[in-house]
Amino acid sequence: MRRQQAAQTGAELKAAAVRVFARLGYLNTKITDITAEAGRAAGSFYTHFANKEALLESLLSDLLAQGDASTLTEGHSHDFSDRDAVRWHVASYWNFYRDHRVVMDALQQAAIVDPEFARRSRELSEPDLHHMADHLIRARDAGFVLPGDPLVLAAAYTALLSGFASMWQGGVGSDLGRALSDDEAIETLTSFIYAGIGGPRA
Repeated sequence: MRRQQAAQTGAELKAAAVRVFARLGYLNTKITDITAEAGRAAGSFYTHFANKEALLESLLSDLLAQGDASTLTEGHSHDFSDRDAVRWHVASYWNFYRDHRVVMDALQQAAIVDPEFARRSRELSEPDLHHMADHLIRARDAGFVLPGDPLVLAAAYTALLSGFASMWQGGVGSDLGRALSDDEAIETLTSFIYAGIGGPRA
């Protein structure tokens, strides 16, 4: 029962943190803002998290677990020689980023000001990077001439998706004179990535 209560309190603090991050931004948020939002005593925070960075790291772990679970859904393929497989991953990331943009923005802000958090974040994300490199290796095995080391390309792929989603979903993309639809964003990224790893050109 105590473990369940502790888990519930931890979850409430994380949910409260996301709401406060959305209002104030990660860097401007204080621990007392989070506990006030959660309706908890300020000291209760430290029962669950050593500091604000530890809470954000826990949120990152939650996101990574959700990402792992998504690979079990219908439509997922490991073979990036198939354009549909690339599109599935691009669409999944685009939609995932939109659903969790507050936390994704917080992760970027924390990494800029805290080198140790940036290192820890990279460490936690490393298995996903190798997983993506495996997808690229499968494309190479299928006959694609990759433009570089699969792990380096996986890092470039991740940075491209993250930066593109942050820019356009954050409302700071170029003025097109129209809205960039989800489908156009996903198709553009898919074609760019697929061509970049050696896939057939239209």
